[in-house]
Amino acid sequence: MACGALARHVADIAARRGWPVDVHPLPPLLHNHPERIARAVEERVGELRGRYGTVAVGFADCGSYGALAAACRRLGLRMLAGGHCYDVFAGAERMRRLFDDEPGTYVLTDYLVRSFRRSVLVELGLDRHPELREDYFRHYRRVVWLAQEPTAELRAAAQDAAAVLGLPLEVVPVGDGGLERELEKLLP
Repeated sequence: MACGALARHVADIAARRGWPVDVHPLPPLLHNHPERIARAVEERVGELRGRYGTVAVGFADCGSYGALAAACRRLGLRMLAGGHCYDVFAGAERMRRLFDDEPGTYVLTDYLVRSFRRSVLVELGLDRHPELREDYFRHYRRVVWLAQEPTAELRAAAQDAAAVLGLPLEVVPVGDGGLERELEKLLP
């Protein structure tokens, strides 16, 4: 199973590598309530265990503060390393440097670029109350897009997202190699 924000990338990598993998995504908006991720994973594992010889978890910690790792240990499952998908795509050390260079960094992945209006503006209520933008984003100084597929269309959407937040955009091409390496570790 995979985080809905990673599922498309996981499926693409599996197809490219010829891995016999079925991807079962969980809703990406679980990230807005990370305390629910571990339970959602446990429930989905219960559904999938009878159908598959191996189940792996395509999530990093994602704000669960170790609850997901604890659930995976109890269930004997492997999961992605890292605190969040940013670590998976860019590497934990690179992310540490980005945040050390500018602690006020708001990070986007391709998924967040594509879904910015729904995942950020609507979920935070900024579509209805744009005056809240300053309350939410006052301490941010830049937007960093970890570009897995830096197309012109996604670049324009990332620039639009940064403009909505009133912040400059920095593009960091990362590809999906980090995710691919982490997925390899999940395979039997």
